[in-house]
Amino acid sequence: MVPVISVVGKSDAGKTTFLLKLIPELARRGYRVGTVKLDTHGFDIDVPGKDTWKMAQAGSHVVAISSPQKLALIKKVDEEKTLDEIAGLMSSDVDIILTEGYKRGNKPKIEVSRREHSTELLCEQRELLAIVTDNQFEVKVPHFGLDDAPGVAELIEHRFLLHRAQDYATLIIDGQKVPLKSFVQEVFDRTVRALISTLRGANREGSEIVLTLRKPAGGQIESEEE
Repeated sequence: MVPVISVVGKSDAGKTTFLLKLIPELARRGYRVGTVKLDTHGFDIDVPGKDTWKMAQAGSHVVAISSPQKLALIKKVDEEKTLDEIAGLMSSDVDIILTEGYKRGNKPKIEVSRREHSTELLCEQRELLAIVTDNQFEVKVPHFGLDDAPGVAELIEHRFLLHRAQDYATLIIDGQKVPLKSFVQEVFDRTVRALISTLRGANREGSEIVLTLRKPAGGQIESEEE
């Protein structure tokens, strides 16, 4: 699963300001960043009067608009989606997901705290990856200045991303390596290890597994008929 990190803090602490510094810092290092904004009050990103808005008003449950450069999807939901559900929609396209909000969620958190707004933290130490602040707190997690996005990016990279940079599932067809997104690598890994677990005496936790598939003589792969 793609790592998800929540940037949290009290109102006006500077969560968005810090995220807007952290996102380009991670992107500069070559990572594809996804972001999720939690809005507990509801929102409307469509523009009244535009065609997509009219389609939604006419009763469309899902409206999509597509161009060569980007895609937007607006979907009505009966209840709020969990963060894991939202992350699942994005995970095949990104290396890391940053959220603004979700302070009560179960993801590692970076709390932004300004001395002028508060001298207390929202989160407990066990929830925190780091604190971004102009204050000093008696918690044993890394402290960073309000403008130290490079320092936070380095912490995230070493804790969550560097071990993912090296492919752990490789597909080679007739000597040609086929690029695999991290999501596909995860599927290969889980599927092959699950199959191995059904084999007597085989260790599904092996550090390296090599599976070779060859066409049978005659070039046809036979399948059983029902």
